[in-house]
Amino acid sequence: MLFPQIKDGFPVTIAGFNSLSINNTLKESLYPKLQFKDRLTYVAQLLISRKFSEKLSLEIVPSFFHQNFVDDVDQSNSQYAIGFGGRYKFAKRWSLNMDYAAHLNRASNSLYKNPLSIGFDLETGGHVFQMHFTSSQAIDEAGYLGRTTGDWTKGDIFFGFNLARVFLVSAL
Repeated sequence: MLFPQIKDGFPVTIAGFNSLSINNTLKESLYPKLQFKDRLTYVAQLLISRKFSEKLSLEIVPSFFHQNFVDDVDQSNSQYAIGFGGRYKFAKRWSLNMDYAAHLNRASNSLYKNPLSIGFDLETGGHVFQMHFTSSQAIDEAGYLGRTTGDWTKGDIFFGFNLARVFLVSAL
C-alpha cells in the first residue's frame, strides 16, 4: 500500500499491483514460430479506492499491460485500460461486487470486448464464498482486460466460484 485512507485526512487508499503471467492458450500448431517469451504478459495497476461507509466501497484502477504476442496486427502490444469496481454490503454477511474495465487503445477491428463482472460474497465466519458472473473466461489481469470475448447482451455469461478460508495460527 502506498497511501492509506485516513478518516478526516487522506481521502483514498492507493496501492500498486504488478504481475507477470504466461498465456498457455496459444497453440504452437497455429503459431509454429512461437517462443516462450511470446507467452509472457506484464501488468501494472494503480488501485485507488475509497471506503465511503461500512456498506459501500468504490475503486478506480488505471492499468497498463504489455502482451509480447497479440493475434491482431493492428493491436499494439502495449495497452491501457481503466477499471471501475465497487462493493455494496447489503447484509451483515452478504455483499454485491461489480467490476467493469474500459480498454483505451483496442484496435478498431478487434474481436475482444470490455469485461463486466457481477458477483456475490457470502461470509460464514471463517469462510468466504465468492460467486462470479462475468463476460470474461480469463482469470489473469491481462486476459480479463485484453482478451475478453463474452458479451452480456448476447448471453455470454460465465460462472466462477472461489472459497477462501483464513487459518489462524496461535503461538505456543
